[in-house]
Amino acid sequence: MSDNCAARVMEAVPMIMRFIRADMRARGTYEELSVPQFRTLAFLDRNPGASLSELAEHLGVTRATASANTERLVQRQFIDRCDHPEERRRVVLKLTETGKEHLQTNRAQTRKYIANLLGSLTDDEINQIEQGMTLLKQVFEQQPGTR
Repeated sequence: MSDNCAARVMEAVPMIMRFIRADMRARGTYEELSVPQFRTLAFLDRNPGASLSELAEHLGVTRATASANTERLVQRQFIDRCDHPEERRRVVLKLTETGKEHLQTNRAQTRKYIANLLGSLTDDEINQIEQGMTLLKQVFEQQPGTR
């Protein structure tokens, strides 16, 4: 039974993520930001004070690529980059207020569009989706590397 559920998760999640990315592109979200830059903002929103190495691992890129990506976001005042107080060679990254606002605005636009799509479902169907998403989140939050 869990094999069938896993197959459905693997089928649905990529399709949902493609939909979200396509919607954000259509709404102009990515005119200003590349996909890795947007993912950087989202990661730092969940992980304030993350290191450049942690960001690179999350994005699946080298530290040099993550550093170049970060530099563009620093120049646009979306993130702050500073030295770690105890480790000189470690860089700490945090969203600025401008970065947080940009991320929140873009998320709200797409969330509204998804809510409109879900509006055709019954209350019971929406509750089933919410329960399923809550369970999935709980399962994956317990796994390493899913921040």
